Amino acid sequence: MGRRFTVAVCLVALVACTPRGMVTLQPEAAAVGEVEQVFIATTRRQEQDGSFGTHRSEEVRFARYDVSIPPNRGLGDIAWPRRGGVADPARHFLTTAQEVYQTTPAFQKDLARQLALADGEAVIFVHGYNTNFAEGVYRIAQFAHDLQLPGAVVLYSWPSAAEPLGYVYDRDSALFARDGLESLIHEVARAGAKRILLVAHSMGSGLTMEALRNAAIRGDKQSLQVLGGVMLISPDIDVDVFREQSRAIGPLPQPFVIFGTERDKFLRLSAALTGQAERLGSLRDVTRVADLDVSFYDVGVFAEGSSHFVMGDSPALIQLMSRISDIQGAFENDRRVRLGLLPGVVLTVQNATQIVLRPLGQVASGVTR
Repeated sequence: MGRRFTVAVCLVALVACTPRGMVTLQPEAAAVGEVEQVFIATTRRQEQDGSFGTHRSEEVRFARYDVSIPPNRGLGDIAWPRRGGVADPARHFLTTAQEVYQTTPAFQKDLARQLALADGEAVIFVHGYNTNFAEGVYRIAQFAHDLQLPGAVVLYSWPSAAEPLGYVYDRDSALFARDGLESLIHEVARAGAKRILLVAHSMGSGLTMEALRNAAIRGDKQSLQVLGGVMLISPDIDVDVFREQSRAIGPLPQPFVIFGTERDKFLRLSAALTGQAERLGSLRDVTRVADLDVSFYDVGVFAEGSSHFVMGDSPALIQLMSRISDIQGAFENDRRVRLGLLPGVVLTVQNATQIVLRPLGQVASGVTR
């Protein structure tokens, strides 16, 4: 018990000082920043003031938030006005318009328009632990904008407690929300998506794997066939559980990519809570998933701070990734194509491929790890 208390204190220390995100509506910000449309499906309960909080809802609700990406910011940065502070559209992420759809067909109709502009491409993002509604919305807007992700942007917002000590509540909420994600994949496909890239972070990765497992067990081929790839970022999943989930799913959607590093401080604490040495996102030895058709991208060289969302936080890594005009093409089965688009060190063990990403300066100078 003493060890778990110590781990809990470390969790609080790791995230408690981070200012929390909040939705600030400012329509005029659209004239200052670049606007990213974020379509949303959520199993958070809508409160009396219209906001989506931390409580669970058995009904999936749909919404759309238009987010202004401020011009005065660095890659990977997200800033929002403090409570009671003045909003600055040149520096802060702001909402220029928002709509909560009263019916599913209304959501599908708006999403269909965006999909038509995106040639049927969609990205569904599943956030991680300790995330409130606003933080999930702004994070996917930043992530999609900075990495120039192709397609209509869709967030699946599940009911996280948004509290450092809410780990167990969040883990239960992730299981509670898995059917809702499977339902969302259906709705996006019905709206006209030809291919969906599924991106999940941290605990949201476990939720995503459970949704795919459910789809496979139910014989839901429609959900699996529309997926054009899966990307797990710092997945907070027990490695043995991931193996069983993968076995139940069968052939994994391709490409199937894992971004992680053993330097991830949060996953180190998560592993300690379970009495284990590592989680899927902090693998030291890729041979543990060597027989699965996955690619593991080691991003440790870019790690700073907690290292728990390097893919979205690191300007150098974002710069490297943004060189790829078509992310899907970067992960085709031909390893030579992948190497040409994503410079790195490749170690192949059976089907699993470990790619150690390096900064552009190291790539240009020929430095190796």
